[in-house]
Amino acid sequence: MKESTPEIHKKEAKKFFSFALITISTSRYEKYGNPASPEDADDISGKNMKDLLEAAGHKISFYRLVSDEKTSITDAVFAALDSPADIIITSGGTGLAPKDITIESVTPLFEKEISGFGELFRYKSIEDIGTSVILTRAVAGVIKGKAVFCLPGSPNAVKLAISEIIIPEAGHIVRHVRE
Repeated sequence: MKESTPEIHKKEAKKFFSFALITISTSRYEKYGNPASPEDADDISGKNMKDLLEAAGHKISFYRLVSDEKTSITDAVFAALDSPADIIITSGGTGLAPKDITIESVTPLFEKEISGFGELFRYKSIEDIGTSVILTRAVAGVIKGKAVFCLPGSPNAVKLAISEIIIPEAGHIVRHVRE
């Protein structure tokens, strides 16, 4: 049987990447300031991201904890774009509360949106959270040749997105954004 184009692209793509992780949480930021790692901030979702990615052979080259403020979020994204990271993942601030402004802060920076990510994430989340899935605004896009994923702050959401979508597609995505 002939391989599909996505299968060929995945085989030809680099296998391991460097990631930038940004946790968006005003309460954690006020309590911990600028920690060097998720462990230093009692950041469960950040630690889950780090552990899942490292277990798959990837490297964490950047970590930042910021408050739910537009300039803090965009400054962290720009710093991550200037880092050696191939892929940037944010966690938190994607809900419907007035303070949840990650999407409003990051999506205007997108040169292209990866629409299928949010669609697939919500589809896969239905099994865990049912119709509450409509409350998630998880998105992904491309900024300056790097994929940027904006995830909810829930540890389960982080695990699902990283294990079932981001890690399996990382090589394929990076290959295309760098073409």
